[in-house]
Amino acid sequence: MNDYLVKALAYDDTIRIYAMRSTEMVKEAARRHDTWRTVTAALGRALTAGTMMGCMLKGEEKMTIKIEGNGPASPIIIDSTAAGTARGYVNQSHVDPERKANGKLDVSAAVGTEGSLSVVKDLGMRDHFTGSVPLVSGELAEDFTYYFATSEQTPSSVGLGVVVGKEDIVEGAGGFILQIMPGAQDETLDDIEAHLKTLPPISSMIQRGDTPEQIVEQLAGTDNFRIIETKETVFECQCSKERILTALYSIDDNELSAMIHEDGGAETTCHFCNERYWISKEELETILEKK
Repeated sequence: MNDYLVKALAYDDTIRIYAMRSTEMVKEAARRHDTWRTVTAALGRALTAGTMMGCMLKGEEKMTIKIEGNGPASPIIIDSTAAGTARGYVNQSHVDPERKANGKLDVSAAVGTEGSLSVVKDLGMRDHFTGSVPLVSGELAEDFTYYFATSEQTPSSVGLGVVVGKEDIVEGAGGFILQIMPGAQDETLDDIEAHLKTLPPISSMIQRGDTPEQIVEQLAGTDNFRIIETKETVFECQCSKERILTALYSIDDNELSAMIHEDGGAETTCHFCNERYWISKEELETILEKK
C-alpha cells in the first residue's frame, strides 16, 4: 500500500487535521541509512512530521527542518516539499539506547533532551521564513507541538508513531497534526480535548491498520469532518549526477587536478539518501577545461 496523507476540516472548519500513513517512506529511509531501531523511530517521526508540514505549503515551496539535540543521533535533517516528497538523514545511524521501563524505544535518548528544533521555509521570496524553539522532550511529537504553538502561534496537537518489529523492520509509521483555527468555540475545544484524552497511542492505531481517514475520525468524531485533500507521499531525494557535476565547477583547480592525477576520479555520497556517484577522470578533465 502506498503512503498517503489526508487534509480534513472539522467543527465548521474551525479545526484542521492532517493525518498520514508513512510506513513505506520510513522503511526506505531506514534502508538507505541502515538505521538501528531507535534511530529508525526518531528519523521516522521527524520524516512524518516534516512531510505533513511540507504539505501545508503551496506550489514550489519547500522547507528544511533541523533537530539539534544533545543526543548521538542529532542533528536530524528533513527536507520536504508541497508536493508530498521528503528526504532526511541523521548524524549517527547506529545508536540504540536501552528501552524505557515500559518497554518502548527511548527516542529522546537518541535525539537528546536539550537543544533546538528549527524550521526554514523557502516560500519563493528573497527572504526565507525561519522559526526556532528549544526542545521540550526529545520525543519529537511534543517538540513539534511546542513549535506550532510558540513559533507559528497555532495551538496544535501532534501525534507521531513508528512501529519497529523484532527483526528491526518497520511494521508501520504515521501521524497527525491537529490545529485549532480562529473562531473555534469553547465546546469544540472541550470535545477535542476529550477525544485526545481517549485516543490510543498513534503507534497502536498504526499497528492495527488504521487509515489516515480513520485517524481523522477518531480525532473529530463520526460525520463531523470533511476530507478536502488526499495526496500521495514518498521518500524522494533531489540529488543527481548532473547536480554533482555542476557543483564541481566551484571546486578549486588544484583540487580538481589532484582528483584527476592522484585519485583517477572522484566518489561522492549524498547525505540524504546515501546514493553514491562516481565521477570519472574524463568527466573531471572536461570540467577543468571548461572553467
